[in-house]
Amino acid sequence: MSRIVVVEDESAIAELIAINLRHAGHEVTLAASAEQAQRAIDAVLPDLVVLDWMLPGQSGLALARQWRASERTRELPIIMLTARSEEADKVAGLDAGADDYLSKPFSTNELMARIRAVLRRKAPEALEDMVEVAGLRLDPATRRISRRTGAGEVDLKMGPTEFRLLHFLMTHPERVHSRAQLLDRVWGDHVFIEERTEDVHVKRLREALAPAQAAGMIETVRGAGYRLTQHVPALQA
Repeated sequence: MSRIVVVEDESAIAELIAINLRHAGHEVTLAASAEQAQRAIDAVLPDLVVLDWMLPGQSGLALARQWRASERTRELPIIMLTARSEEADKVAGLDAGADDYLSKPFSTNELMARIRAVLRRKAPEALEDMVEVAGLRLDPATRRISRRTGAGEVDLKMGPTEFRLLHFLMTHPERVHSRAQLLDRVWGDHVFIEERTEDVHVKRLREALAPAQAAGMIETVRGAGYRLTQHVPALQA
């Protein structure tokens, strides 16, 4: 399930999109203005935004530019859904940072397909595909984590929070994530979880990876946050 914010001031269209998204298993938040959209994003960073261009107050185009300029929302997936259908409008929307652009009137089936495609490209942590980094394998479907060592394959056990944290880091290897970014992406709401709590879960994750000689894959980047590295010492028997 993904968290999706639908920014649309026409209530009938917003409800139509919301019904289809909820039927597909997504959690949906509706916003009828740029101000409401920003409040929703500030509260919980979603997995994707469906964004109208023409909104009360600030335009969706300006909102997209604003999100792309902020570190917290720089990689937020955005699909623009608007009545502006000229080629120049589409170019402007994509240049503003939209990942995809769909004109009204639209097919709900096409919109859902585009949402799936953007989530697949931009948020692999939300999918059920197995991930492997430096011999460490994580399968979301079976909740199994293992790593090949010189002595054979080692199965690892960890709690649900550590699992989500590892999944996110493995789908973004070698990238440094600030504590605030990890709180948003793993816990879903940076307001209610303290960074000290996050540090405890990182410590537990390293302890869970230790039996497979993989604790060193979780690196602390002083003054910046954490990253998962693919460059680890050779496995020992």
